[in-house]
Amino acid sequence: MNDKLGILLIILGMSLFSIQDVTIKVLAEDGSLLQILVMRGFIGTAFISAFLYISGRPIKFTTAYPLLTCIRATLFFFGFMSFYIALSLMPIAEATALFFVSPFFITILSKIFLGNDVGWYRIAAILTGFIGTFLIVKPSTGNFQWAYILPLLTALSYSISMILAKYTREKDTVFQQTIHMYIASIICGILTLIMASLMGWSFDGVQGLEYVFRPWVFDDLIILSAVIMISVVATIGTLCLISAYRISQPPVIAPFEYTMLVISISIGLLFFGEVPDIYSVLGMLIIVASGLFIFIREQVRGIPLAIKIRMR
Repeated sequence: MNDKLGILLIILGMSLFSIQDVTIKVLAEDGSLLQILVMRGFIGTAFISAFLYISGRPIKFTTAYPLLTCIRATLFFFGFMSFYIALSLMPIAEATALFFVSPFFITILSKIFLGNDVGWYRIAAILTGFIGTFLIVKPSTGNFQWAYILPLLTALSYSISMILAKYTREKDTVFQQTIHMYIASIICGILTLIMASLMGWSFDGVQGLEYVFRPWVFDDLIILSAVIMISVVATIGTLCLISAYRISQPPVIAPFEYTMLVISISIGLLFFGEVPDIYSVLGMLIIVASGLFIFIREQVRGIPLAIKIRMR
């Protein structure tokens, strides 16, 4: 075990994901989200395959769990598409903070579907964490926006897919699972585009959805380069996280995923002039504290579910 290297890989991975997110946010004005997701799928599959070949590992595209894999990969695609739509509509730090409620959903789902024992301490942490989400979303004020629900949907879909990963990881390696999600990104993206074309859907002027269905761009080198950079950066970030959890103790390195929130706040402030209000900052702190408490309690109880399967 090499916890120090694992921590560095986690921080590097979180930094790369932050670069991906800020680029996706910038492209909301002129790019196409479906194009980004499909191209990321192709490039990601190629990168992972090359990594496996160079490292002498088998390259497998098959799965021992076809139905569960399809469900998991589809949830991942539409879940994170929702998150990227949210990035185009709301501050990046608040979207990131709301996504970090995923440990709460994972804990709840593990009780429902896996029969894991969840004590009062973790129940209290979950309830406290959701109070943090209310402080960010502000559902009872005139500032409420529907976009704030999207990162929560992402966290929920991500959590369900991670619960499914607990079953499929017995026969499917983490590299197979990652490739499956990239392939699903290609298939789901193209099918969504075809369906929109056949149905004659038009989302011009519709916030968020216009970004999804905007025509693909191949004649603008700046946009095309940004899309390729997103694909490369995201894949390297994924490999960093996979490597970190393979060489380190998950309870030691998992809390460092929250460095992404610090990076997101800095990026939002520097590049977009986004300054969270006092309620949002308090909500972020509550979510982080509650998530860390869940990690600690899982170690005490000896059932580190949320730690083991987060961001695999």
